[in-house]
Amino acid sequence: MTGLVYKSTGSWYTVKADDDTFYECRIKGKFRMKGIKSTNPIAVGDVVDFELDDTSDDITGTIHNIHDRKNYIVRKSVNLSKQTHIIASNIDIVFLLITINNPPTTTSFIDRFLVTAEAYGIEAVLVFNKIDTFDEAMRDEQLYLQYIYSAIGYKCLRASAIEKKGIDELKSMMTGKVSMFSGHSGVGKSTLVNALEPNLNLKTKHISEQSKQGQHTTTFAEMYDLSFDAKIIDTPGIKGFGIVDMEPTEISDYFPEFFKLKDQCKFNNCLHKEEPHCAVKQALEDNKIAWSRYNSYLKILEGDDEHYRSDIYNDDRIASDETRK
Repeated sequence: MTGLVYKSTGSWYTVKADDDTFYECRIKGKFRMKGIKSTNPIAVGDVVDFELDDTSDDITGTIHNIHDRKNYIVRKSVNLSKQTHIIASNIDIVFLLITINNPPTTTSFIDRFLVTAEAYGIEAVLVFNKIDTFDEAMRDEQLYLQYIYSAIGYKCLRASAIEKKGIDELKSMMTGKVSMFSGHSGVGKSTLVNALEPNLNLKTKHISEQSKQGQHTTTFAEMYDLSFDAKIIDTPGIKGFGIVDMEPTEISDYFPEFFKLKDQCKFNNCLHKEEPHCAVKQALEDNKIAWSRYNSYLKILEGDDEHYRSDIYNDDRIASDETRK
């Protein structure tokens, strides 16, 4: 039988077969060891082949094959630096939910996520969420960020589940596609999914006032069928986003505004650091490239996995002076 993985708990996988029946499946032990460095060899969104077990009282299955993935979103495992974690696969469009101060989302986090989406050819949309909570300073900050990323070519959307703003636009972009919502804990992923499809009634929690961090409500990635011909993958909140398997010379290719200038640099292998006659650095000096983007690029280039530190929410805030150099 062939099916689509809707949920992964690490040991059991919920698979929807071609006849729309859901089965709980496991994988063979030796299949798990098949040279896969990921902490989760099977991810939500995978198309798999499985067989039903005859020995169980309940109808369960065993997965024995994964079909080739067209793409996936992957990051370093937080506690296992040599391993990776595949968040989801076979995605048509990914929505990165961003909040200004409830909790804060850093430009470094945004840029690392976008670099990964670019590397795997996945369309990314930035959703500035909870706009109903903005004061004037927060609104200015959000509009400034929207200006930066819109100029690069990324679609940006302002949303509020409370005020039902941006919901129709989201539905329009999601129709006929497999979408994924991602972002820090507390940015409102599950609340926004509920606004799109109230009957799902996903669990939500309030932000911790003391830490300004979200509380995990989504424990495992899970896919849902929506009534308007769409599928949504709701994911656990991500604290940090470590870049995986990128050579230094290719990182700038995943910054679209850098890539456009690449052929104007004197050296073909220019890293846009100390090299003379660098078009990227010249554009930076001319304020045609945002300093926050360049700073993110340097951190990725230098292998700085800053987001695994415990002080993530006190470091590199989007409201910092660095974004306005």
